[in-house]
Amino acid sequence: MVSIKEQINEREAIGEIEEIHGPVVIIRCELLPPLRQALMVALDDEAYLFEVHQHLDQKHVRAIALHGITGLRRGIKVFDTGAPLHVRVTPNCLGRLLNIFGEPLDGGTPLQSTEYRNVHASPVALWESVGTGDILQTGIKVIDLLCPFVRGGKTGLFGGAGVGKTVLVMEFMHAVASLHSGVSVFAGIGERIREGHELWREMCKAGVMEQSLMCFGQMDESPGVRFRIGLSALTYAEYLRDTLQKEVLFVIDNIFRFVQAGSEISSLLGRMPATVGYQPTLISEVAEIQERILSTRSGAITSVQAVYVPADDMTDPAVDAILSHLDSSVVLSRAQAGKGIYPAVEPLQSASRAMDRQTLGKRHYAVAEGVREHLARYRELEDIIAMLGIDELSTSDRRIVLRARKLQRYLTQPFNVTASHTGITGVSVSVEETLNDCEAFLLGDYDDFPEEKCYMRGGMRDAVSNTP
Repeated sequence: MVSIKEQINEREAIGEIEEIHGPVVIIRCELLPPLRQALMVALDDEAYLFEVHQHLDQKHVRAIALHGITGLRRGIKVFDTGAPLHVRVTPNCLGRLLNIFGEPLDGGTPLQSTEYRNVHASPVALWESVGTGDILQTGIKVIDLLCPFVRGGKTGLFGGAGVGKTVLVMEFMHAVASLHSGVSVFAGIGERIREGHELWREMCKAGVMEQSLMCFGQMDESPGVRFRIGLSALTYAEYLRDTLQKEVLFVIDNIFRFVQAGSEISSLLGRMPATVGYQPTLISEVAEIQERILSTRSGAITSVQAVYVPADDMTDPAVDAILSHLDSSVVLSRAQAGKGIYPAVEPLQSASRAMDRQTLGKRHYAVAEGVREHLARYRELEDIIAMLGIDELSTSDRRIVLRARKLQRYLTQPFNVTASHTGITGVSVSVEETLNDCEAFLLGDYDDFPEEKCYMRGGMRDAVSNTP
């Protein structure tokens, strides 16, 4: 296989570096390369890649470095790779940890393949794509009941540090592999090196890694890497969808860092900032990655995206741009985590476009609404209970509160991926069983059942049988 250094030696230089401004370089060229073309230079027997972002005039282009810039200097010869950034693809990529170029980060051997894919590939043709499909069961009670995933849809996971976001992502990957015989692709955008290493090790311990692929653009890398790592990971997801024809779960953590990297690049390129300091191209950049997350007749890509909300402001332009593409929103609450409710999903703030009678069916919709009503009423009465006590409530309100507390605890669940740490065997509960149990709670069948026995269980059938 011909190395990049050998490719450089076989080509003629198209120009040289004239100015360097951090990760931005201005290159003087005799013949302008097209936008998004990958250029490279040879430095200390290594190849450094750049991506063309602007044509300044007839002889100059402005490019963003995709490597570290240490050692770069004016006058270095620049070579054209002849193509945009592309990655080597193979079905054997599963189980691997890769960077933006498809090179291994796990200490393993490079991917052995002669097939490449352009990370800037166009979305599949409109007539080849299919819309969102049926509900995608995850085996997680609160998700399947109140904010169900849609096959081929996009879900936003809103939460700060320490509320169980990574654990929930890992459980999604486990569910796709075990329930749907699918594969997962993880895009770590701006991940801390420590977090990336811990996630990789935890996925290996949980047995999820064999059916997963992880792509990392770490926090200390160039903004060009953080801006394009999502596209590299998405390219692998599209390849696995088209070749393996399986259910593909595409996880992005964190999509907000993609927006931040775009804002950083926009400032470096000298563009005038728009609302709240974001780049003027915010809407189109978010759409570029979101509109490629599509399903075809051969396979489906279902996306889960972690979203950071600046100052908890859901009207932030970046959050609003991302929200416009999502089918479901799962909000993780620190208050829920503080009560020991795991997964720490806030049921009254989470929502899904699939929450209608036609998609879910009349029974599922009615049970979900009943659960929401009970939890909402309990939330309204919490202050009164704290001040006066539950005995001061009316008989009907007291009954609703007691049922809501049991439902709140019932919607907790031990996960498969945390079994080695907690010592509690993880469970997966079907939608039908969840509906049966919640319906029974709403009808009062478990009014005499201790609420502590509902906590961290699977279905109520097991809870009842294990209660003396």
